[in-house]
Amino acid sequence: FIKHKSGNIISIGTNLYQNPVVPYHEYTTAKSSLIGFTRNIAAELGQYGIKANVVSGGLLKTTDASAATSDEVFDLIEQTTPLHKVTTPQDVANMVAFLVSDQAN
Repeated sequence: FIKHKSGNIISIGTNLYQNPVVPYHEYTTAKSSLIGFTRNIAAELGQYGIKANVVSGGLLKTTDASAATSDEVFDLIEQTTPLHKVTTPQDVANMVAFLVSDQAN
């Protein structure tokens, strides 16, 4: 990346470190560290034209991890988030595709 003076580093985060609604202590600790790591990488490598971002989609509908989540929880998310929708894996993929595109300069 440094040699070419360009590149993208995308980390996949979680919002559980802000809103710990389930006891995933190891998971949220690791993801919190990932945010700090990504910020440091961005500060260090930005001068070389390398972008570093964290994408956190929240609870995604529907993945293996959220398959047991009740419809009531998904309804609550839809009611309490600004876009009134639950994020999907495709939404996350679209954001990652944008961040690595030339449009995200």
